[in-house]
Amino acid sequence: MRLTDIADADTGPIVASLGAEVTPFVVPMRAAPCSEPVPHASGDAVAQVTRLTEALRRARKGGASASAVSDELASAETSLARRIRAHIVRGNVRVTLTDNRYTMISVRRQPRGHGQRTYDVRLHCMFADADPVITRALARYIAENDRDASRVLGDFIDANQEVVRGRARKSPQQVILTAGDHHDLRAIFDELNARYFDNAIEAAITWGARTGRPRRRHSIKMGSYSVEERLIRLHRSLDRAFVPRFFVEWIVFHEMLHQVHDIKVKNGRREFHSKAFLADEARFERYDEARAWERAHLDELLTY
Repeated sequence: MRLTDIADADTGPIVASLGAEVTPFVVPMRAAPCSEPVPHASGDAVAQVTRLTEALRRARKGGASASAVSDELASAETSLARRIRAHIVRGNVRVTLTDNRYTMISVRRQPRGHGQRTYDVRLHCMFADADPVITRALARYIAENDRDASRVLGDFIDANQEVVRGRARKSPQQVILTAGDHHDLRAIFDELNARYFDNAIEAAITWGARTGRPRRRHSIKMGSYSVEERLIRLHRSLDRAFVPRFFVEWIVFHEMLHQVHDIKVKNGRREFHSKAFLADEARFERYDEARAWERAHLDELLTY
């Protein structure tokens, strides 16, 4: 028994399979029928986002004005962190503002039992001047992963799409949680993007849904990439102590390659993994070790 690649509506995910399939996870972010309307961004808010977006671009380029730009960003981040922290009973909040077009919110939670809890939060700069309703929802989502807060934030993002710079295509309107119990997908994605792709991959990444009681499955979808959403999903089975980081890196690397290689039609069928794709995949530094580990631990991966 070995991990096999099969075709899928997204891109043909990596699947550990005995014949069945698991539905991919999508966070529901639409407003309930009776939810209160979410205000759109005012002209001042749009101007603020535009200014911060330009500041982020200048900061990345460096130069003589980089210090002043950094001060402006630091001030906005400190202010937002303080307003979020006011709604959290215990714990520290660190905010980093971004102009990422695909991930509006991501949270990295320091595990419990390691002193005062710290929440490392990356937020699109549309949140810089958020009102108390939104900062309270951010606090509840950050600290408690609250589902109602998630809906409020999703509605806010939907209502303020016009301030997301360059939003020309459909992107995931959802809260992204990259920090697992054992593996941080954001850190893995960023490292792989820099090492193998010269930071050219633009995609969101998230863990899939937690499941119920552990059971032996016929298959699990290890990872998938949605071309339309530019979204990578990884199965929670990989977020366990016995799964080494290099194996998770291999799965993420595989999904990132789908943004590099077009899906071709061959003999009337879509070809997700061409010879060029597989040759590129073999460039992964620990490719052979990852495949060997997968063969040795397939039964454990399927029991989740």
